[in-house]
Amino acid sequence: MARAISTPRKVTLTAVAWIIGLLIFFPILWTILTSFKPEAQAIADPPMFLSFDWTLENYAVVQERSDYLRYLMNSVFLSIGSTVLGLLIAVPAAWSMAFVPARRTKDVLMWMLSTKMMPPVGVLVPIYLIFRDTGLLDSRVGLTVVLMLINLPIIIWMLYTYFREIPGEILEAARMDGAGLKEEILYVLTPMAVPGIASTILLNIILAWNEAFWTLNLTAANAAPLTAFIASYSSPEGLFYAKLSAASIMAIAPILIMGWFSQKQLVRGLTFGAVK
Repeated sequence: MARAISTPRKVTLTAVAWIIGLLIFFPILWTILTSFKPEAQAIADPPMFLSFDWTLENYAVVQERSDYLRYLMNSVFLSIGSTVLGLLIAVPAAWSMAFVPARRTKDVLMWMLSTKMMPPVGVLVPIYLIFRDTGLLDSRVGLTVVLMLINLPIIIWMLYTYFREIPGEILEAARMDGAGLKEEILYVLTPMAVPGIASTILLNIILAWNEAFWTLNLTAANAAPLTAFIASYSSPEGLFYAKLSAASIMAIAPILIMGWFSQKQLVRGLTFGAVK
């Protein structure tokens, strides 16, 4: 039986949650406000919070100077492409680890996750040389593969966790009814794990969208996504904070909107199997 929570404790926990949420959101709020400031007021000391001259000039300058739609389409292609490619590999891999008996499944999963612990710069030189020699440098296809590979351990780990919550007896019943491996994965396993797969897709899109290290080092112009779009406003003449803030807001706005409308599905997927 669930333990009742007293009203004072509930109020306290709610207040703490709001404070933490506002602390996390404050940098984004400050960036939004800075994007509407004139350049001189963006670097004013002491900082000006609301009492500044509101302007849309920064957004107009950013739009005039940069081809925002090209960067946006590259980000959409890379994030969705790497996610779809990763799922095609991760679903069969997670299925085999979850339902095919093996002695060292946990060791393999830990080894895969350990690859995320190495700094990306440690493998930059060999990957850069491979891309240069194969003609994949500054290409959307090559960068899609890289983004898929760096996020693949997380995708497999999450899907494995969700698949383990599905009773194996259901799959055995499907096999007794004549379902082959393809039918078992497509028509039995996948529909039952839709919340978990959906949250995995959303998380991977966010990770790919925000990836900056590889996109800045393996692209120049043709495949440059929105992370490169933001970095282009750091110039030798100095940082133009107002314009940099406007570019940042234009870059994160699509993913923020997607996250806002899909937060219910994301929370449902991340808690999939947590409550029996």
